[in-house]
Amino acid sequence: MDKIRFIAAKEIRHILRDSRSLIIAILMPVVMTLLYGYAVNLDIKNITLGVLDFDRSLESRELIGDFCNSGYFTEASGAPRLSDPEQMLKSGTANVVLIIRPGLSEAISNIVTNPDAFSGRGEIYQLGMLVDGSDANVAAAASAYASIIVNQFLAGKLPPEVELPGVTISHQALYNPDLQSSHFFVPGLIAIILMMISALLTSITITREKETGTMEQLLTSPVSPRQIIIGKILPYIALALLDGILILLFGVLHFGVPLNGSMLLLFFFMSIYIFAALSIGVLISTLVDTQQLAMMSAMMVTVLPSVMLSGFIFEIKNMPAILQAITHIVPARYFLVIIRGIMLKGAGIAELWMQAVALCIITVLLLGIASKRFKFKIG
Repeated sequence: MDKIRFIAAKEIRHILRDSRSLIIAILMPVVMTLLYGYAVNLDIKNITLGVLDFDRSLESRELIGDFCNSGYFTEASGAPRLSDPEQMLKSGTANVVLIIRPGLSEAISNIVTNPDAFSGRGEIYQLGMLVDGSDANVAAAASAYASIIVNQFLAGKLPPEVELPGVTISHQALYNPDLQSSHFFVPGLIAIILMMISALLTSITITREKETGTMEQLLTSPVSPRQIIIGKILPYIALALLDGILILLFGVLHFGVPLNGSMLLLFFFMSIYIFAALSIGVLISTLVDTQQLAMMSAMMVTVLPSVMLSGFIFEIKNMPAILQAITHIVPARYFLVIIRGIMLKGAGIAELWMQAVALCIITVLLLGIASKRFKFKIG
């Protein structure tokens, strides 16, 4: 343990003297959380709306106003052609064309004056809507928003005893009732940034010794390769935990992401995840000979798989079978389930122990390979 402590103390002095490492470790996570927290946003707003109003009544103008004032739709600069309303969709000047057929005002008036004749009936009046389906997410959101706006409009016009046309659905969103994308993305960002920073810092630790010529001094000292690796990892564990605390506080205090579960349990699982990330960096440092190549390799190995193959943005179950198989070796896949489960759902160890076991297995395998690789290079 004394030998490991001396190597760790030496590495701490390296970190404190290297301003670049300190900037990467402290400043970059906060900046990335801030930028990605605002930039990565799947909330679909400002859907461009073209309108063909054949009714030309007070009610139709109120309905158009409800659409444009909802915060989800913005009125297109021009009006659709009567002969070819799809032209706005083809040219991209509108995502949706709302067609208000004649009879909207009359239908509402008839229901108000004689509610008993229409109570419980199904469709009384039909609005037309053309949606650009080339972007499936926008199309689905536009249809959902339009239904909500129309129902709210009718609810304000019709008597209380008259049922709204069609089937009503009661929605209840659990764990994120306001459907804020920051609550979904910020915990994922913590996983991505921790993986990138941890692997990036440790990937240069052994390559720095190679470049500066101090590796020979370490090899001639009475320490084993395993002791060298452990001694070099320990300072970065503390540094990565500090990063995790900073990012977590930033996400909770700035973006308002809830922390419904145990913070102690989250830090326990975060430590396991950091071990896995550090082991990737150590393995990279045994494979390359320059710090620049180590940093490039760490970015490529950690960022791309963690973003694309972890469930951060895209559902794993929707991927091809071969990619689903590859995701099992991506540590971020397991930690995303852990951090979202603890922060948003208040999940405990009973629900998350399998993810922790998977992270432990990955860590042991990677450190074992790195240790053998290090012994091979020494020999």
